[in-house]
Amino acid sequence: MNNFFQGFNLMFSNSLFASYMDWFHNFNCSLLFGVLIFVVMLFWYLMMSNLYFKSKKIEYQFSELLCSVFPTLILLMQMVPSLSLLYYYGLMNLDSNLTIKVTGHQWYWSYEFSDIPGLEFDSYMKSLDQLELGEPRLLEVDNRCVVPCDTNIRFCITSADVIHAWSLSSLAVKLDAMSGVLSTLNYSFPMVGVFYGQCSEICGANHSFMPIVLEVTLLDNFKSWCFGNIE
Repeated sequence: MNNFFQGFNLMFSNSLFASYMDWFHNFNCSLLFGVLIFVVMLFWYLMMSNLYFKSKKIEYQFSELLCSVFPTLILLMQMVPSLSLLYYYGLMNLDSNLTIKVTGHQWYWSYEFSDIPGLEFDSYMKSLDQLELGEPRLLEVDNRCVVPCDTNIRFCITSADVIHAWSLSSLAVKLDAMSGVLSTLNYSFPMVGVFYGQCSEICGANHSFMPIVLEVTLLDNFKSWCFGNIE
């Protein structure tokens, strides 16, 4: 039974924004489930009620009023948390301390740290013979994108060929990478760890073989990684 209900849930959240998204998703599902039960019970009552079939001339003015008020209340219940979530996301877009350009290719990702001259690299999926103990199959890459935690980062995402999608489900991040278009995403990572994602657009034959690995680390470790990878 638990596995059945887990199919309706989002992935485990690894950031504050993703937790808010998860809560809003569960709230909407519960609200819509309650509306469905109410409509089914009301429909069943009308079908089984003798009063409904006695006279077609009866005016249900109070019922019409309720049918106008209830949808308005439901929309208000959805509007308040939705606007709060949008406001929280808007706060992350006010400023950024680090800019990373992400370019999608067939079939790998390129990362360029605009604020750190000389720091750019390609990220390819590791083959089976390159995997080390504990690394996930089809998700690990040879060059991880390393970012500092508790830092507002701007990702500028584009494509060199077809449409890709830079997607990290556990962080509630998904943005299309399109050729000739520079899409921006601001994000702050409060948790240290390694997060995996994949391209979620059907971009060709090797679409399922261009994973995304984002490693969030402490600021001092990030500085050491930068000095060791500058060309």
